[in-house]
Amino acid sequence: MKDTQIAKLIAAEAKRQREGLELIPSENYVSKEVREAMSSVLTNKYSEGYPGKRYYGGQVNTDKIEQLAIDRAKSLFKSDHANVQPHSGAPANEAVYHAWLEPGDTIMGMELSHGGHLTHGRPGTISAKLFNFVRYGIKDIETGEIDYDQMRAVALKTKPKIILAGYSSYPRELDYAKFAAIGNEVGAMLMADMAHIAGLIAGGVLANPFDSGFHVMTTTTHKTLRGPRGAMILSRGSVSNPLRPVEKTLENLPTLIDRTVFPGLQGGPHMHIIAAKAVALFEAAQPEYKDYCKQVLSNAQALARGLIQRGFKLITNGTDNHMMVADIQSSFGFDGSVAELTLDRIGLTLNKNVIPDDPLPPYKPSGIRLGTPAVTTRGLKEEHMDQIAKWISLALKRRNSETDLDKLGKEVKQLATQFPLP
Repeated sequence: MKDTQIAKLIAAEAKRQREGLELIPSENYVSKEVREAMSSVLTNKYSEGYPGKRYYGGQVNTDKIEQLAIDRAKSLFKSDHANVQPHSGAPANEAVYHAWLEPGDTIMGMELSHGGHLTHGRPGTISAKLFNFVRYGIKDIETGEIDYDQMRAVALKTKPKIILAGYSSYPRELDYAKFAAIGNEVGAMLMADMAHIAGLIAGGVLANPFDSGFHVMTTTTHKTLRGPRGAMILSRGSVSNPLRPVEKTLENLPTLIDRTVFPGLQGGPHMHIIAAKAVALFEAAQPEYKDYCKQVLSNAQALARGLIQRGFKLITNGTDNHMMVADIQSSFGFDGSVAELTLDRIGLTLNKNVIPDDPLPPYKPSGIRLGTPAVTTRGLKEEHMDQIAKWISLALKRRNSETDLDKLGKEVKQLATQFPLP
């Protein structure tokens, strides 16, 4: 690379990833094949529109690639329809909102500090300015049980047009049948934001919302799915010409979504990324991917046990999925941003995070969020999770000792370099 400044920074990032352990639950490593697709000549091609309905010529190969991605997504997630063009999870959610709602309509989503995502109505976002968000949350912080009675009461009162299941930092499984019962009672469209756990759904280790009657599922294609940074929208219903108006019904939801993605929110899709999505979906359909998903959950259980044994207060006292949230303020007397920086210092990467009804501000919250998808991809097992929990505990207790942190950093590096990046 002639641009030596960028080349050096890329090399430095590769070194950081190689010598440290990635515990951010929304990050992962893609395969060599996914990276090859992302760096292919497809980045040169404009493909506005959809397969068979493009605005540019020369689509003989791109149409086949996008259709492969669509077919693989439909098969993997048991959907009638898949739009593989969204550039990321946020615009995928926005596309569904705009496909189904009018400005001022009501969406019911998870309380943000209880685990909901920014796109589920955080003040300051475009969606929060256009739509009215109402909340449900956790009834019991110790178990993580959602207050479904409160959800139903709010739904009956506010009549939301979308009930949104999904989260960014919730470590338990949702009861999709209860969501569906409430949504059907009030006539809401049922939407699941499965960005964090789509890979685990594809691998068969977590429940699929479509099996409980959900109408739409949005997901990113990285995280547990181990694909490129991008997103998809999956739905149930019939598909007609996405460029022609149709009546706003659940049956026509796929067409409404397609029209909203293009031309509503995006122009040309990124065909190199769509090809990489197709590769990742192919990989997720292989038998060894199911083994990976099972190991992600086993590792998460082991890491949670290791932290609890060392005095960490975990929100909901454990995890059912790939992630956990720890209350650092109550366990150690300092906020999550201090913990994040301290652990960065020894090569363990995670993120500061709010806890339910957090008394501290978002940039200095009480908690941290961590998970096991990336370290599992590298081949780490349960016994390594206990060692990681030990390092986290020691680093936070000795955070003011540069000598101790240097020693711990060398230990982390020694383990990490035994497990090469894909």
